[in-house]
Amino acid sequence: MHAKFMILPAQEAHAIRLVRIPDDLGQHEAFRFATGLIAQAEEDNPDFEWEDIASVLEDHGFEPVDFILGPVLD
Repeated sequence: MHAKFMILPAQEAHAIRLVRIPDDLGQHEAFRFATGLIAQAEEDNPDFEWEDIASVLEDHGFEPVDFILGPVLD
């Protein structure tokens, strides 16, 4: 099975994240599930940092992936 990834966009380039989607989730299900997990993490801790969100995502099978942000294409 091919790995699936999701970009978690941000206004600031340094805050963009990439996560590997659990194999048992489809594209739309993963989007909705991650959105809910992130919203809950932000609600539980208004002073959240990426590590807080990453921990919640990892607890549910998402895996943060290191990446290099390339040049702008437009």
